[in-house]
Amino acid sequence: MIVLGIETSCDETAVALVDDRRHVRADLVLSQLAEHRPYGGVVPEIAARSHLDHLDGLIRRAMAEADLGFDQIDGVAVTGGPGLIGGIIVGVMTAKAIAAVRGLPFVAVNHLEGHALTVRLTDDLAFPYLLLLVSGGHCQLLMVEGVGRYRRLGTTVDDAAGEAFDKAAKLVGLGYPGGPAVEQAAARATEHDGDRFSLPRPMVGRPGCDFSFSGLKTALRQRVAAITAAAPDGRLSDRDRDALAAAFQTAVADCLADRTANAIRLVHADGPAPTARPTALVVAGGVAANRTLRARLEQVAAAGGLRLVAPPLRLCTDNAAMIAWAGLERLRQGGRDDLDFAPRPRWPLDPAAPKATGAGVKA
Repeated sequence: MIVLGIETSCDETAVALVDDRRHVRADLVLSQLAEHRPYGGVVPEIAARSHLDHLDGLIRRAMAEADLGFDQIDGVAVTGGPGLIGGIIVGVMTAKAIAAVRGLPFVAVNHLEGHALTVRLTDDLAFPYLLLLVSGGHCQLLMVEGVGRYRRLGTTVDDAAGEAFDKAAKLVGLGYPGGPAVEQAAARATEHDGDRFSLPRPMVGRPGCDFSFSGLKTALRQRVAAITAAAPDGRLSDRDRDALAAAFQTAVADCLADRTANAIRLVHADGPAPTARPTALVVAGGVAANRTLRARLEQVAAAGGLRLVAPPLRLCTDNAAMIAWAGLERLRQGGRDDLDFAPRPRWPLDPAAPKATGAGVKA
C-alpha cells in the first residue's frame, strides 16, 4: 500500500509518499519562514496563499521523486485539522480533487494524530505508549492506546511551549522562529551565565499533568525591562540575551520534565495489567527537536522505568510523511472519509477529556 500525504495546517507546505513497509518514497517540505519573518510570526492569509501557489507543484515533484503515477497509489491522506483554517482548506480541497478524479480513498487526518503515530513509522513502536506532544500550538500528555484511541492526561491551561519559545525569542531580540533561536543562544551562554538569571517554573510540584507558560513569559518580560532600564544604551547585551535564553529554556525543560514525571507515575498506577503499561515515553512535535529537552526527558523516562523514543529531527516539525503514515494506518483498519468532510480549525484527539480552561487554550 502506498499513500500520498499532504500537510498545510500552518506555514509549511509538505507532500510525502509512504508505503506500508515504512519506506518514505518522497518527503518534501517547503518552508515559508522568509514570508513570515518580517512579521515575527505566522500570518494566516499569507500562509494560505503560499500553500495555494506551491502545493500543486510540490505534489508533481514528490510523484516524480518517488517515480510513481497516480494509478500506483492506494489512497490520499491530508491534514483535516486542527490548524489555520485557510491553509487546511487548500490541502483538503486538493486531496479531495485527487481522490475524486482517481477514485481513491480519502482520509482526513488529525494533525496531532500524525505527530502521535510518527514513532510507529520510524521505530515500529507497539501500543500503548505515553506521549508528550509539544509544539507551537499544542502541549499535551496523552496515552496512545491505538489508532484513533487517545486518552489525554494533561494539557496547557494557557500557551503552548512552542508559542512560549517564539514569544521569548521576540522579547529578548532573537527573531523568528523562536525555538531554534533560543536553543542556539542558550548554547552560547557559559555554564555560569546560564545560572545568572532565575525564572519561575509554573505548575512544578503541583499534582496533575497540566502545563502553564504565561507566567514564565511575563517574568521574562519583566526581567528584560529591568535590565534594559538599567543599561546605559537601553538595550540588552549579547551576553544578557544568551543568558536569558538559557534561563528560559531551562525553566521550560523543568516544567515539561515535572509534568511528564507526574504522568508516568499516573499511568503506572492505572492498573496491575502489564499490557496496560506504556511501552515507552514518546516526545513528538516541533519542540521535540530541542536537544536540551530531549536530554531532560531521557532522565525522566529512565527514572520512570521507560525508554525515550523520539522521531528524527526532520520528522518532529510539520511534515507530510507523518500524515501519509497516519492515513495508511487508518486505511489498513478500513477507515476512510467522505468527500463532504469539513476542515476543522479545532480537533481534539480525546473528545471525552474535560474541557481545559484558560486564556489561549487549544483543544
